[in-house]
Amino acid sequence: MLIDITSKSIDITPTMREKIEARMAKLEKTQVPLIKPQVIITKEKLLFKVEAKIGIPSGQLFASDENNDLYVALNNLGQKLERQLRRYHNKPIAGRVDKSLDIQQTPPPVA
Repeated sequence: MLIDITSKSIDITPTMREKIEARMAKLEKTQVPLIKPQVIITKEKLLFKVEAKIGIPSGQLFASDENNDLYVALNNLGQKLERQLRRYHNKPIAGRVDKSLDIQQTPPPVA
């Protein structure tokens, strides 16, 4: 997968690139196709700010995180994206479960 990684104020090292690619590979395990993932890294004073935008078939995921440590910010960003992707992936299943529970809980007609 081709990941667009940009930085406004720091150089992107191979270690940073590997960390981002590993996190995106972990996201691909949900079997939802990721379309054009973009990651933007900026440094503002002492904070690193990481933003990610990923297209999915029916919309887009966006997450951002700030931290003093770049790798902690990348990890937190990955966790936020995982939660969003898991919610997207499980949404149709959750709707079916609710409907089936409603049918089971209705009392039988009184004759």
